[in-house]
Amino acid sequence: MPTASPEPISPRSPRVSAARRLAKRNFRGKERLFLAEGPQAVREAAGHKDTLVELFATIEAAERYADIVGEAREAGARVHLAAEDVVADISTTVTPQGLVGICRFVDTPFEEILAARPRLVAVLANVRDPGNAGTVLRCADAAGAEAVVLTDASVDLYNPKAVRASVGSLFHLPVAVGVPVEQAVQGLRDAGVRILAADGAGTDDLDDELDRGTMGGPTAWVFGNEAWGLPEETRALADAVVRVPIHGKAESLNLATAAAVCLYASARAQRASGGCRSVTDNQ
Repeated sequence: MPTASPEPISPRSPRVSAARRLAKRNFRGKERLFLAEGPQAVREAAGHKDTLVELFATIEAAERYADIVGEAREAGARVHLAAEDVVADISTTVTPQGLVGICRFVDTPFEEILAARPRLVAVLANVRDPGNAGTVLRCADAAGAEAVVLTDASVDLYNPKAVRASVGSLFHLPVAVGVPVEQAVQGLRDAGVRILAADGAGTDDLDDELDRGTMGGPTAWVFGNEAWGLPEETRALADAVVRVPIHGKAESLNLATAAAVCLYASARAQRASGGCRSVTDNQ
């Protein structure tokens, strides 16, 4: 156990009831709090300033992840020691890992993202599956994107499945939510960002874009709904509609895979043109 032991909590505690309610979107929005489950998410939340409010941990998890529990306490979170069934009741997973954090919302105003002059952005337009949204966020983080924008027709960023699928990336880069797609596109364009719509029926081929050397500048990729892609009015907003080439016999790529391909293509093009900062630049 950590030197400073967590506080035991009753299953009938109002804190447990309040945490359990955060599985529902309306309560998350009202309280501006969400659940972060598992050691990776809790660790990242503890490292994100003023984010982790409370942590519920089983005895086994508190012993196994004593370092994370310590980081949570150092971050100012109130740590509760709870029975396994209590943590399982708060958790939204089938096999809870014994740690459930309560976090403050971390989304960033869209205006702040624009003011930072981002070079690589993922825009999720009408993406409805929380697992896909979280996975695209994770891909954007891995590719070095500087922001993600969820339009007003997209899934709730703080859906527990979306948070889990991001595997901590939610705490790594700015994410704006609830932005109308027209506003997102126009704002990014005004900030000097080229808008590329990813669509399987696109007129431009990703390989051709790379060969022409047109992807080295600031770029925002717009990704559409999992089932029907981007509507014509959204495609019309883009500077180009780009398809990922299918060289084999696969019918298509799923959203997250296509997003990873597109974002990494941009990241490589920006690196080649000297437009992508090195991790050693600020050292």
